[in-house]
Amino acid sequence: MAGVAAMVPVRLVRFDGVQRAAHWATATLFAVVVLTAVPLTFGAVERVVGRHVLLAAVHLWAGVALPLPFLVALAGPWGRHLRRDVRRFNRWTDDELRWLWSLGRRGRAPDKFNPGQKLNAVFVGGAIAVLLGTGVVMRWFGLFPVDWRTGATFVHQVLAWAMVVVVAGHVVMALTHPTAMRSMLLGWVPGPWARRHAPAWADEEPALPAGATAGRTGMPPRRSGPTPRRSPTAASLPRRRARPPR
Repeated sequence: MAGVAAMVPVRLVRFDGVQRAAHWATATLFAVVVLTAVPLTFGAVERVVGRHVLLAAVHLWAGVALPLPFLVALAGPWGRHLRRDVRRFNRWTDDELRWLWSLGRRGRAPDKFNPGQKLNAVFVGGAIAVLLGTGVVMRWFGLFPVDWRTGATFVHQVLAWAMVVVVAGHVVMALTHPTAMRSMLLGWVPGPWARRHAPAWADEEPALPAGATAGRTGMPPRRSGPTPRRSPTAASLPRRRARPPR
């Protein structure tokens, strides 16, 4: 019986509903920021598109809102899994550093995220903060010295191009790894995949039975319908008093 149970495929929750919602909301806002930045940066495109004032306003407020999905997902009790993943980004082992410096040829990366994914997450988080700060200086320039405005414009443009390149590489890697990509859509990965690519993380996570889906907080949804009645046991049956002999 134990051998049959071991053969049943299982699923591990990689991203719960809160994490997936924050990821796709951030991705949508970033796409809006990039699409509106193109005509604002290239005059030839702007002459075709027009609506400079509208594009500038959309670009500004989409950029201001860019960190909000992550902050909202992180702040409340619903962000327990996201906070645990953020702590992983600060945890580096010697094997992970060897893996990083050798570009995956040496060392092991048994954690939930490999060193490249950790580095990407740290860079994107820091870049969003810097882009927001420099964008504020560029928009409300009257509040800051002239040299601040000059430096903010340079840093904003250079970092924006770097982030576009990094995010494009992230998308390419996601498309070439369909199982990891599916985990950001559906929330789960197959147990064998997790044990092969992230064995240390797989040992931490409870498994879902095959066919189950990840709930909002990463746990399997509760079964709907009435609770099945349990058959009475001998201990639960009322005891009958023995009649005294006549």
